Amino acid sequence: MTFSENVSGIIDDIELSRTYDKAILKYRFLEEITYYEKKRDETKRYYNTFRFIVTTGSILLPAVLSMGQMDPAKLPKNFDMISYWCSWTISLLVTASNGFLQLFSLDKNYFSYSMVVEQLKTEGWQFFGLSGKYEDFHDHQTAYKTFSKSIESIKRKQIDQEFSNGKGENKKKKFDFQGEMKKFTDDQNPNLKIQDNVKNVTIPIITDVPKVNEILKKEASEIVSEKINKEVLDSNNKKD
Repeated sequence: MTFSENVSGIIDDIELSRTYDKAILKYRFLEEITYYEKKRDETKRYYNTFRFIVTTGSILLPAVLSMGQMDPAKLPKNFDMISYWCSWTISLLVTASNGFLQLFSLDKNYFSYSMVVEQLKTEGWQFFGLSGKYEDFHDHQTAYKTFSKSIESIKRKQIDQEFSNGKGENKKKKFDFQGEMKKFTDDQNPNLKIQDNVKNVTIPIITDVPKVNEILKKEASEIVSEKINKEVLDSNNKKD
């Protein structure tokens, strides 16, 4: 018996005040599990077939090519033609199988469908037993809305993942590691921005040496005259 057939009897025994809630559980919750189980099994069949061809062909191809290195006298007649067409056929099957795996994302879809089936089943068993996230609810009626919301959330995430595969992945912006690290560092250490600004300040370089000497002489004479005036004033104050 399938999961839906086993759980259908449990849903009939659950105490729900509204009868259509049980119908929603059967035609929404159980139907989703049946749908994704079917897709999982179909994807698994193609995935295992193509993977078997790739693995087997990868083993047989070197063996066929190595047989051609033997003594031609010990090989059957027209063995070179046979080995050629065998290696060509095996290479074609391996390349085609690997291309189909990548084109239809069979490995990702198989794992994705398997995960969503197990998530739905786990959510259902927790709801039926009022355990896990539903252990704080007193009965199934009070936990019904939370359960329905969780089921729809799992469904929505699966749909988003299915439509995000393919060409949408190639349009994603390339992650700028250095830019993000600099942004993070600037946010954590605002003082670094001030240091960067100081580093960017350009200091003018004076190349006119005679002009610099004239300015220094003028400043030196002003300092000397100021010092002499101060000594004269000090001497006059002492005389008085």
